[in-house]
Amino acid sequence: MNQTLVSNQTCWKWWSQHRLRYNIGLVIAGIVAFIAYAILSEILIMPYDHDFEISLFTILVQGIGYLLMIGIANIFYFLGPLVDLSFNKKGSEVFRIRLFAIGFWFSVALPFLIPTLIVFQYFTNYAK
Repeated sequence: MNQTLVSNQTCWKWWSQHRLRYNIGLVIAGIVAFIAYAILSEILIMPYDHDFEISLFTILVQGIGYLLMIGIANIFYFLGPLVDLSFNKKGSEVFRIRLFAIGFWFSVALPFLIPTLIVFQYFTNYAK
């Protein structure tokens, strides 16, 4: 069997084996980020903006939106093996692990932009 074909199969297999860990990280990050959003909104925004609310409807809409974002994140997950195959010519496990870690932590950090924006909104609109 061709050595390139074997290394390509190994790469794709490695990335597919790590997809569940990636998705679990996204789900946990989304839940924790939403809890942070709810707490920060309650403390920082709701005392000043009486129209701001978190209701069952808004939770449902945000949950559906986040599931869509997980789907988009999984599409971008395919960049991992593509970058791996393009730049990791020797099939280095260390390269693969570091590439996964960079993508994982970037993806897990993204949901926390929303609670960060709540803090930013507080300081720009309400803090005196």
